[in-house]
Amino acid sequence: MNENELKTFALFSLEHIIAISVLFICLLLLFMLKNVLARPFNHTLLFERIFALSLFAMEIAYHFVLAREGIWSLSESLPLHLCSFSLWCSCFLLWTGNKRLYDFIFFAGMGGALQAVLTPSIVVNFPDFKFIQFFYVHNGIILTAFYLLWVKGYRPTFKGIIQTMIILNVLFPFIFAINILVHGNYMFLRVKPINGSLLDFLGPYPWYILSMEGVAFLLFLIAWLIFRKRNSKNEHE
Repeated sequence: MNENELKTFALFSLEHIIAISVLFICLLLLFMLKNVLARPFNHTLLFERIFALSLFAMEIAYHFVLAREGIWSLSESLPLHLCSFSLWCSCFLLWTGNKRLYDFIFFAGMGGALQAVLTPSIVVNFPDFKFIQFFYVHNGIILTAFYLLWVKGYRPTFKGIIQTMIILNVLFPFIFAINILVHGNYMFLRVKPINGSLLDFLGPYPWYILSMEGVAFLLFLIAWLIFRKRNSKNEHE
């Protein structure tokens, strides 16, 4: 096996399984420590802002690395994937505590990031920085959603599902137009991910885009039913 083969990502390789395991271990620890973390003390805000800055720094460093390696391009490197929007929203929410962004992060952000972690659309392997950055920011989006759920008490709402679907459908035409202009594939609106994904089960192009909307709504609804706030006053939020 040569050096290039060692650096090529393989779905469910040891490196991939370790990256997935790190996510679930962090989620388990977060759940176990949620009551401790929820106690009012002065370092909570500091932790949130440090984590927000780390996500921001990893994303900026990623673009510097692409530029240094001479592979940054308009067709592939613009922050126009769903997880890119979710990342910026996560950073802003961690920094400000603005609850208006939470539904988008919980539904679209967590859903997109979880699919990205399970079926990454990358070609590099560990220890390449781009591999580390990919899993750090995508795991970070998921951890942000659950940190705010378990520790801060934020809850997804049914209204948030509708708002998220509207936001996505407003974004899609603009992203599709940009894809045509720069010959890109942002949000995978022209071609399915290279390493396989849920989209492989949703039909050929362009029908998988329509199928994706239905599946997204169903998954959002299931997530809301599981994690919604359960009391008579907020039951139908």
